[in-house]
Amino acid sequence: MASSILQNYVIVLLLLAIIQFKPTSSSSHHHHNHLKSLHFSLYQHETINKTGYIIVNGIKQSAGVTETTTPFGTLFVFQDPLTLTSNRSSKLVGIAEGTSITSSLDGLRSISIAKLTIRVKNYKGSVSIVGGTNNIKVSDHPIVGGTEDFMFVQGYVTSSPVDLTGITVVYKIEFHIYWPPYAIQSS
Repeated sequence: MASSILQNYVIVLLLLAIIQFKPTSSSSHHHHNHLKSLHFSLYQHETINKTGYIIVNGIKQSAGVTETTTPFGTLFVFQDPLTLTSNRSSKLVGIAEGTSITSSLDGLRSISIAKLTIRVKNYKGSVSIVGGTNNIKVSDHPIVGGTEDFMFVQGYVTSSPVDLTGITVVYKIEFHIYWPPYAIQSS
């Protein structure tokens, strides 16, 4: 009787091993690693005392106010146009609105919170970002939320300085947006 139970146990283990090592087809339709994505660039135009304002001036012992610096602790708000090219007269396709607080004594870095409302490539809605910004270097900001066509998206936005001279500064804003599988509507 014990040998019969042992034989059955060995047969079950062999069957499980065969099932577990069954070859899979290379033409599988499951693309778990391929998320729906959207990648594009826009340009943010920030004009001091027109689209961006200092609300609270930081401490006087740190950096002064220039095109690229504000004193440590400065609270800055903005509502800047987003265009298709770096030329301010190009097509308006969105608005960047938010706030930043200067977080470095040299006045070059800040903590930024923004909502980027856009209408591009048959998509409309907004993405919200939070993160550290360096005024003169490339900065990545994680996407923390979205609305309308961008509901549930994930990804990041990269901000790069283009023109830091004069009263209006220009940044290239690169969007890297990904929809998780549960956010894609079936057709």
